[in-house]
Amino acid sequence: MVAAHASHSSSSGEWIACLDKRPLERSSEDVDIIFTRLKEVKAFEKFHPNLLQQICLCGYYENLEKGITLFRQGDIGTNWYAVLTGSLDVKVSDTSNHQDAVTICTLGIGTAFGESILDNTPRHATIVTREYSELLRIEQKDFKALWEKYRQYMSGLLTPPYGTPLIEPHIPHRPTKTITQVPSEKILRAGKILRNTILSRAPHMIRDRKYHLKTYRQCCVGTELVDWMMQQSPCVHSRTQAVGMWQVLLEEGVLNHVDQEHHFQDKYLFYRFLDDECEDAPLPTEEEKKECDEELQDTMLLLSQIGPDAHMRMILRKPPGQRTVDDLEFIYEELLHIKALSHLSTTVSIFKNTTHHQKGVFNQGEEGTSWYIILKGSVNVVIYGKGVVCTLHEGDDFGKLALVNDAPRAASIVLREDNCHFLRVDKEDFNRILRDVEANTVRLKEHDQDVLVLEKIPAGNRVSNQGNSQPQHKYIVMSGTPEKILEHFLETMRLEATLNEATDSVLNDFIMMHCVFMPNSQLCPALMAQYPFPSQGTEQEKMDYALNNKRRVIRLVLQWAALYGDLLQEDEAAMAFLEEFYVSVSDDTRMIAALKEQLPELEKIVKQVSEEPKAQQKKHKVLLQLFNTSDDRTQKRQPIRGSDEVLFKVYCIDQTYTTIRVPVSSSVKEVISAVADKLGSGEGLIIVKMSSGGEKVVLKPHDVSVFTTLSVNGRLFACPRDQFDSLAPLPEQEGPSTGTVGTFELMSSKDLAHQMTIYDWELFNCVHELELIYHTFGRHNFKKTTANLDLFLRRFNEIQFWVVTEICLCSQLSKRVQLLKKYIKIAAHCKEYKNLNSFFAIIMGLSNVAVSRLSNYLISLFFLKDPSRNHRAYRLTVAKLDPPIIPFMPLLIKDMTFTHEGNKTFTDNLVNFEKMRMIANTVRTVKFCRSQSFNPDAALTNKNHQDVRSYVRQLNVIDNQRTLSQMSHRLEPRRA
Repeated sequence: MVAAHASHSSSSGEWIACLDKRPLERSSEDVDIIFTRLKEVKAFEKFHPNLLQQICLCGYYENLEKGITLFRQGDIGTNWYAVLTGSLDVKVSDTSNHQDAVTICTLGIGTAFGESILDNTPRHATIVTREYSELLRIEQKDFKALWEKYRQYMSGLLTPPYGTPLIEPHIPHRPTKTITQVPSEKILRAGKILRNTILSRAPHMIRDRKYHLKTYRQCCVGTELVDWMMQQSPCVHSRTQAVGMWQVLLEEGVLNHVDQEHHFQDKYLFYRFLDDECEDAPLPTEEEKKECDEELQDTMLLLSQIGPDAHMRMILRKPPGQRTVDDLEFIYEELLHIKALSHLSTTVSIFKNTTHHQKGVFNQGEEGTSWYIILKGSVNVVIYGKGVVCTLHEGDDFGKLALVNDAPRAASIVLREDNCHFLRVDKEDFNRILRDVEANTVRLKEHDQDVLVLEKIPAGNRVSNQGNSQPQHKYIVMSGTPEKILEHFLETMRLEATLNEATDSVLNDFIMMHCVFMPNSQLCPALMAQYPFPSQGTEQEKMDYALNNKRRVIRLVLQWAALYGDLLQEDEAAMAFLEEFYVSVSDDTRMIAALKEQLPELEKIVKQVSEEPKAQQKKHKVLLQLFNTSDDRTQKRQPIRGSDEVLFKVYCIDQTYTTIRVPVSSSVKEVISAVADKLGSGEGLIIVKMSSGGEKVVLKPHDVSVFTTLSVNGRLFACPRDQFDSLAPLPEQEGPSTGTVGTFELMSSKDLAHQMTIYDWELFNCVHELELIYHTFGRHNFKKTTANLDLFLRRFNEIQFWVVTEICLCSQLSKRVQLLKKYIKIAAHCKEYKNLNSFFAIIMGLSNVAVSRLSNYLISLFFLKDPSRNHRAYRLTVAKLDPPIIPFMPLLIKDMTFTHEGNKTFTDNLVNFEKMRMIANTVRTVKFCRSQSFNPDAALTNKNHQDVRSYVRQLNVIDNQRTLSQMSHRLEPRRA
């Protein structure tokens, strides 16, 4: 922020000196200095970079002492202003005498004014400095030029006038047109609760307002409503979220804009509650105030859940040219999770919102005029003579074929439910999308075949730390052959960047995802092929090229080895390559001394993965006893590797078992072989996964690492195929018959949450990032284990069923109520420890139908569980947390699966690298959550909590939903 009065720093003085120059006299260095400084000023934080750059070219600096009149009401304006520091009073007079002027509002830091110069109308008010103030001034001719060029970005930044000046004390109300004809009962109630709470807690917010000589009765200001809402509830995380919540009321006419605008804005605009539309609206009674206080949080929760949809509808109702940069960013974030738009989300400015109330969208044989994406609801696709051929749901699209082929509609689209919402793109805009995508696409061909496809995207007009202007566009890889993608990243690698620099994420995307399309057996030879000396050019040219090229390859190998870490020990091709590569680099340092600086780091990595200390080796070559996650040893938990051996019980049809000893990553075929050796015969054997509820799955011979894929009480069976139907669950799979409430109630909720978090962190910290990729694309495709991820996911289910089991095994109502309260406290402490995985597991346990149906429970679930808008509330919360965090892992898995199933891995025989980038971005969440180490609370850890520690690691649960529901009905039979 610019320093006030005489306390300017030298840097402030420098940029002000640049602004004091005439525009034609400013050098590019002057503009860079002004740009860098203005970016830090609140007044310009929402300005588009291109617009801000132009302001740096034409703006002037003004500083005024207190009490200076900048201009008077009725003057013809010549300048536009933005407040950098200080504040100014806005005064208006009902007469021509300026001495009669009264202050109607104050303009603070970040506000802009003076837009009347656009149409040469007289100034609506007198502006006087309230204190020493600094302003940025733009002359009329320059401001008009900016407005013509950047109208889209500036329209949302100017103060809109409220009609024409009128000298009347009161203005009769006009009937307000609303989007919804009749407000719903719940939104009417929500509006009443908010109005009454404001009148109770902040009555000054609802009062008569005067602006431009016009009086508006009993109004609130948009910015004040947003400020107030953010102070009322922890479920409101941002101003954007609060805007969406108020938009819900505006859509249904429970809150109205005084000039009948249909979108709520976080600005100095006037809004009026429906109750205040009447003269002498009644004030709430004490009883009503008390009721509203009690219902406020539930109201906030309701609005926070439906607010994002209302906000998106509000933006989509605007004509595309009127959408602000913030609007586009909001839609972009929302569209990221709509599979039909995964490749088109940068074109959101042309989308329109459509609500269908009639039963049909279009009919077979009609001309195609639009493309549709389903936001809400579902539709049937109907073809004459065939009937309903398929059903489309939220996220699906339709209508594209007729536009692409310029042909009649090939089917009819019929709504399956009322009030469906769609994104609609008109034919002209759809064709423009196709043209724009192709125009911004660069294709590299070899032998008339595409081998690399790049897309040009805006990079933002920004200034680097060195003051150099950065490119306005950059090219990103969309698809290509594996070799060409590797070659491209090596060629464009920035050698000055550090290994951990965030801007190098595109290279990390390749390193993380290459196992999908370019396994180590293919990558390692390709890296060696990129490493040798060139054969053409002068000796100096060869040396210069070799140095840069070899440094890039070394850099990539270092990042690759750092990510894979110990996993490289299980890959013979990778190990052989590392040793060969190290020898080559060592030899090259004799001719290219500059390579020596990278050699120690390479040597360190090679030693780590190829010369593992015997003690470390011994620690990993343990026999895993049935993957006993409740192992109570005090040493730190080690990640499970595919080469580790496991002692595992495989049961027979007579419920006896044989114990086999095989590597964790063994295939089912290898498991059958081990079982056959023990049984003496393996002819016709199959391996079956059996749940406690009796569900049976025959495992395929190529399935790998199946031991940890079992459900909480699941078991493996081996039997001849003709005896499959005779298999039945073991009695031990049923789970406990008595609860542990007697032990459980003596333990502190905080201690339980703390010990759960310690254990969950141990499990989470063992999960390698690559396990998420193996899990998403199928571990059998890589022949790799995902044992650590499996155990962490199973822990989620274990905690969830622990909650349900204990409540359903508790026969006393009073005890159940206490148990419920305790679980809610444990969940709250888990959230406090940022253990979101256990937090959600407990909340979902409380949501289980076997618990939620019990009529004596009034469960107020945490708002974070709300799944609307793809768990938006959860995502907003996590975005504000600092690591260490234990994330909600099932949601990460869902995101990756959604991306994987909604996008092809190969398009036209090229790697779909855009898909790789999207999945890598989700995987990076895990890296971020673990970027800081977890340090348990010493005060709690040092206490004697061995009993609590043992308890949370040895949960004994019922995971059969049918059994749990039966127990619930015995506790509380269904009413007739």
